[in-house]
Amino acid sequence: MSFAHFLRIEREEPDGSRHYVVHTHDPKFSMELAPDRDAPNKLGKGVIKRVCVPNSWAGDYGKYAKLIAAGQEFFTESFESPVPKAVTRRLAQ
Repeated sequence: MSFAHFLRIEREEPDGSRHYVVHTHDPKFSMELAPDRDAPNKLGKGVIKRVCVPNSWAGDYGKYAKLIAAGQEFFTESFESPVPKAVTRRLAQ
């Protein structure tokens, strides 16, 4: 699956880091995930803590469940492949 429309944001906070996955194209949504500490790799697919979706999502949950599952997949894969420094520098500006 192509994850071109997904972005992972990690925020460092005093009580630990928070991880967000954002779908940047229609339908736009964001998810807050926590690593699954019970998984063998201590990451798993991530435990969904919060999902923020537009009001227009009401009623078609089957369709959007696939996007949320893809977001969890992206969360896992985003830890596996390193991001080139040119990309992180571009995003930091």
